[in-house]
Amino acid sequence: MSGKRHESRIKTPKQLVTVVVLFFVGTIIVIVLLAQLVTSGRTYDEDSRSPDAIAKRIKPVAEVNLAAAGPAGKILKTGEEVYRSVCMGCHATGIAKAPKFGDKKAWAMHLMHGTEHLYENALKGTGAMPPRGGNLTLSDAEVKAAVDYMLGAVK
Repeated sequence: MSGKRHESRIKTPKQLVTVVVLFFVGTIIVIVLLAQLVTSGRTYDEDSRSPDAIAKRIKPVAEVNLAAAGPAGKILKTGEEVYRSVCMGCHATGIAKAPKFGDKKAWAMHLMHGTEHLYENALKGTGAMPPRGGNLTLSDAEVKAAVDYMLGAVK
């Protein structure tokens, strides 16, 4: 070991008390200055602090209306809309042996198997008719609504 000893710079109790007091006073001064820095210099527009303005700022980006939406937020078409946009091309003229709209005799053979069978044929396709009438974006509910619309004309 070397003969050099480490000595403290504080030699008397008076110096110790002075250092401790200065430390606490310095800490308090720093805290006060930081608080002033954080809270000063900001001016607020009173209109931006109104409850309406706050509600507008924190409003969600989008809103969902489940009452009018089908799967994945899609607005469902009515049976008539589906018929006019997809089914009418074949069922209005009877192309490829498609039963004509409103023709009770043509639909009677299909109705013997029941409505569920008609739904299945419309969803999966049968004969020359492709699945979902060729529009694969239609939901099951929309296809069934179109079948119900066409059946309503023959019942």
